Amino acid sequence: MEIQEIKQRFGIIGNSPLLNRAINIANQVAPTDISVLITGESGSGKEVFSHIIHQMSPRKHGPFIAVNCGAIPEGTIDSELFGHEKGAYTGAIGERKGYFETVNGGTIFLDEIAEMPLGTQARLLRVLESGQYIRVGSSKVEKTNVRVIAATNVDVYDAVREGRFREDLYYRLNTVPLKIPPLRDRKEDIFLLFRKFTSDFTDKYRTPPIQLDEEAQQVLINYAWPGNVRQLKNMAEQLAVLERDRVITAQTLLTYIPHDTHSRNLPMRLGNQGKEDFSERDILYKVLFDMKRDMVELKKLVADIIEHGGVSTNYSNHSQAITKLYRDIELPVNNDAQFTLQQAVKNNNNADGYNITHEAEEVEESLSLVDKESDLIRKALKKHKGKRKLAASELGISERTLYRKIKELNL
Repeated sequence: MEIQEIKQRFGIIGNSPLLNRAINIANQVAPTDISVLITGESGSGKEVFSHIIHQMSPRKHGPFIAVNCGAIPEGTIDSELFGHEKGAYTGAIGERKGYFETVNGGTIFLDEIAEMPLGTQARLLRVLESGQYIRVGSSKVEKTNVRVIAATNVDVYDAVREGRFREDLYYRLNTVPLKIPPLRDRKEDIFLLFRKFTSDFTDKYRTPPIQLDEEAQQVLINYAWPGNVRQLKNMAEQLAVLERDRVITAQTLLTYIPHDTHSRNLPMRLGNQGKEDFSERDILYKVLFDMKRDMVELKKLVADIIEHGGVSTNYSNHSQAITKLYRDIELPVNNDAQFTLQQAVKNNNNADGYNITHEAEEVEESLSLVDKESDLIRKALKKHKGKRKLAASELGISERTLYRKIKELNL
């Protein structure tokens, strides 16, 4: 089937080369039984491609089911996928068929595969290798003939290196990788999608058509769309329902963009594209490491004061430079620590060298990512009074991931 026919059949809008390539790969792999790993950001349309692969395969008349691995609690995911026997665990009042049994002969789409527990990953690998599985609480080997399509919005190979995902399962699933491009890499498609969505919603809610002026169109195209097609569709629906003035200006459009993303995503960076683009976090880390290097110099300075009772010309010049650095730069660090560092530099001729060294050392803050992660999780739990679901949402991770982190860090 031609790419244009596939777009019409599945309601795909856009002419981006990256999008066309993804559709072409899905079209080529569909007639086979090869496992497919679909990668792409949240909201980019991964599930649509799973339907394309299923509907264009010999299994199209068989069942299809989409399972969000991140939404199933760790204690019940084995039962959901493979079934269980009566009395297998507390509350198992009867036997239950799992998805791999009910979808026999069809296709199962495992979304957020990177959130799957390691024990379940081992069971899944056996299904992929031999088509065999065992119900929870049973010793009888069952057979199934199911095609597996997996998807994730994270880098699975990073999870492999961190020990959160089995390497053998990664290579078994990744027989054919299928990457869905984010909306910001499909700029030529953004306005087309927006027009289609607004047209659908104005028809649905029987409201006048929506139009964008030229500046609003530029804002729409240049925005980075972290939520991808899903975010664009939600914005189109809000505009269709809420705006009385049906000609949308750039100022109006900006009110529908989350406030904390304005400066990050608008306007797009112009000028010399060859220069390295530092994020705020990268700059902060660079400043902190520079501070640590300067602290080493300060220690040498203090040692020189103690040993010789004075300061060499080089150290004197360096101390003046450090003083100017921390006077002119406003850093997002503790004010007391900054004041301590400045006092240590100003009082470089102070005879009591022990006190200067002691205070200077106090500003050395731990840069351990584990400590920072623990601190953030504690703050999130405290903010939401121990409610893990709200804390996980605040941290931008799933509730099961938060639970695992709490166990790993002994919080």
